[in-house]
Amino acid sequence: MLRALEIRDMLIVDRLELEFQPGLNVLTGETGAGKSILLDCLGFVLGWRGRAELVRSGASQGEVTAVFDLPADHPARSILAEAGLDAADELILRRVNTADGRKTAWINDRRSSGEVLRALSETLVELHGQHDDRGLLNPRGHRQLLDAFGGLDTAPVRAAWNARAQARKALEEAEAAIAALRAEEDFLRHAVQELDRLAPQPGEEAELDSRRRAMQAGQRIREDIARAAQAMGEEGAERLLTDAVRWLEGVADRAEGALNEPLAALDRAITELGEALSGVEHCLRDLTFDPREMEAVEERLFAIRGLARKHGVLPDDLAAHADTLRARLAVIDSGEERLGDLSRALVEAEASYDAAARELSRARKDAAARLDAAIAEELAPLKLDRAHFTTRITETDPGPDGMDQVEFTVATNPGAPSGPLSRIASGGELSRFLLALKVVLARGGDTLTMIFDEIDRGVGGATADAVGRRLERLAENAQILVVTHSPQVAARGAHHWRVEKRVTDGMTTSTVVALDSQARIDELARMLSGDTITEAARQAARALLNA
Repeated sequence: MLRALEIRDMLIVDRLELEFQPGLNVLTGETGAGKSILLDCLGFVLGWRGRAELVRSGASQGEVTAVFDLPADHPARSILAEAGLDAADELILRRVNTADGRKTAWINDRRSSGEVLRALSETLVELHGQHDDRGLLNPRGHRQLLDAFGGLDTAPVRAAWNARAQARKALEEAEAAIAALRAEEDFLRHAVQELDRLAPQPGEEAELDSRRRAMQAGQRIREDIARAAQAMGEEGAERLLTDAVRWLEGVADRAEGALNEPLAALDRAITELGEALSGVEHCLRDLTFDPREMEAVEERLFAIRGLARKHGVLPDDLAAHADTLRARLAVIDSGEERLGDLSRALVEAEASYDAAARELSRARKDAAARLDAAIAEELAPLKLDRAHFTTRITETDPGPDGMDQVEFTVATNPGAPSGPLSRIASGGELSRFLLALKVVLARGGDTLTMIFDEIDRGVGGATADAVGRRLERLAENAQILVVTHSPQVAARGAHHWRVEKRVTDGMTTSTVVALDSQARIDELARMLSGDTITEAARQAARALLNA
């Protein structure tokens, strides 16, 4: 709800502060008093495109501030969140226009762009007037309005559309993937055969490299180890130690025990020498290999390394790489079957979408008939009984909201061709058509502030009274602002302001005055009788207020 509007130095407004109320708010005043200026200023702070020169003559800048109440579930909150702005229960919009044309905007005291203001305005204010090109006149929104009127649930169609899109994407991706794989099928089959033939295992490259290095080292040290074994064996140290023991034992009994310890040490030395010789001989046996084995090890090692370089992977990853290539081949081999499954899934998804969309189309046609009948009942009291309103539904390209294009059309006279509201209806007729539409389509608790600019132009008497009563009914669940010249419409307002133009010291300014009960009677009397307010006019004004 629009709670307050403050204007400073804009057009012919010096300073003006307005506090609006829920329900029906009416603004009246003589022609040229500045009623349209209020709408221009409100449009300016909402980011709408309007007059180029708005700053009051002699002022360096003009400024407009609008304050809105923002319930917890208001759609403006999501726009604020997307723009990175904090949302509170009160939304303050402020926009400044300098004399040289620069415009700056703030939302809750944070700088913002006109684009964000315009996005917010779509959730805050709806303007209806004779030259309105927004809201109900935009055919792109007619389908949504019809669905809301009929209480239609479009979720099944949207879900079916998403499932259809996913099925189509899966088929297209599979077709593209299989086509790409088929282009390299020869390479894949050759590579898999080559890898399967070699069958490398993780860790094998390191093991082969270790064996190869051991063989190469063995060739270099085996000769020295063999000479050492010979020096330690029967022809070397072992024979000499054995001879020494034999000679000492021959004389030990005559040495009075002096050779006992040396003989024991020699026994230990012979034992240790035997163990050392055994170890050396074992090493010699380990270093004994078939030269053909080394050739085989080197050949396999080089083959594994070469294949790893060829495929750009580590040697230990060759086995996993082979599995990957085999999986790609399996996709090719099972491709026709998979494509068939995906094609059938797409056909089923398309059939489900088509069924849901057709069912929604039937529901929309039923809702359109009810809407047309409801509008027809509203048109007669609005002096549009010869007009014919039709909700035209035509088939269009399938989409997430179905395959229907919806457009509100009118024929203003019997036998005349029907067409879009904005092209067929005249200014006054258009305003009343929009009012009839809004009354029928209005939802309880509407979060929008609806503005009707001279919606009663060109009508009077009973028709103006019918316009006023419909605005009053519409205001039961929403905030309505009406700029009017009709006393019948103004009398239905819950809150009444008069726009006045004053000249002070040669300077013309416009102001707005809130009217109490007596001032309201005088204003209605002026609207009925003109500049001279008679007692009869006051009596007629009282009658309007009490009707």
